[in-house]
Amino acid sequence: MKTLQNPKAIKLIHKLIEDVSQNGIIINTVVDDLRALRPFTIQEELPLLAKATRLSAEHIEENETFAIPIPQDEPIEGEEIEVIESNPNESFHYFLCLIRDIDKKVNEEELREYVKALNEY
Repeated sequence: MKTLQNPKAIKLIHKLIEDVSQNGIIINTVVDDLRALRPFTIQEELPLLAKATRLSAEHIEENETFAIPIPQDEPIEGEEIEVIESNPNESFHYFLCLIRDIDKKVNEEELREYVKALNEY
């Protein structure tokens, strides 16, 4: 999958990542920024990113947090499942990094897991 190309979209995703890293999830700001990012994803014909930004903005607005944990790797046969707890800020930061680096196949798969979890929440 290709990444966002528009300089304004790239700047916005970097702003979101930096804001969450420094201040955590500030609901109004994050929701507004996600909604501002979505038209770029539509314009660049990136439906997965469009869906991810819409669902995450709606989720944060409704729940006042990002309650979706970081997707877990599939366990290797015979291995115990290790449950890793993640806080909302860490999970949302990871989610944003997946959007930024969507050109990597594993990131696209993990973003699809987030979208699935957001749909099921």
